[in-house]
Amino acid sequence: MQNPRLASRYAKSLLDLAIERNCLEEALKDMRFIQSICAASQEFTMVLKSPVLAGAKKLSVIKAVSKDSLHPTTNAFIALVVLKGREANLESIAASFVELYNQLKRIRTVHLCTASPITETAKANILAKIAASMPNYTFELHTKIDASLIGGFVLEVGDRFFDASIKKKLNDIRLEIIDTSYVAKLY
Repeated sequence: MQNPRLASRYAKSLLDLAIERNCLEEALKDMRFIQSICAASQEFTMVLKSPVLAGAKKLSVIKAVSKDSLHPTTNAFIALVVLKGREANLESIAASFVELYNQLKRIRTVHLCTASPITETAKANILAKIAASMPNYTFELHTKIDASLIGGFVLEVGDRFFDASIKKKLNDIRLEIIDTSYVAKLY
C-alpha cells in the first residue's frame, strides 16, 4: 500500500521545513535512521502498518525505538504523519526525503556489486572515472558482494547500468551458441 506521490509530498514538506529551521542534516540523519529501523525490523514496520493499533501507541513505539534521539523538528513531523494516519508510509517518506536531499546537494548514489571484496584503491579509481564523466556531483558508494557474478563487477549510477561481470559474458556466449539463425542462412 505504498503511495509514492504521498511520500514525495510529505518528504518535500519535511525538506522545506528542515531548510527553514536550519536542521537539514539532522533531518537527514533521522530519516536514514527511520529507513534503517524499517529495513532491520519487520516487527516495527508491521506496527506502523497495523490498522488495529492507535496512533498514540504507534508514536510511543517510535519514541521507544528512537530513544528520544530524533531532532525536535523530525519528531514533530513524525507526530503529524501519525496524526494524519499516514504512518504506514513512513518508510517510503524517509526514502523520498533522502532522494530529495541527494538531489538538492547534487549527490549521486553509486551501487557497485563485485564477485569478491575489492581494495579501497580500486573503489577510488572507479569513483574517479565516474566523477570525470559527471562533474559537479559528489558520489555516495554502496558496495555489495555477489559470488554468482564469478568475476568482474556490476555498476549502477542513477539510471545508468554497466555489467562487466563474467556471469553476463558467459550468458552472452550461451545465447550466441543457442542462436541458430545463422544455420538457416547456409541453405
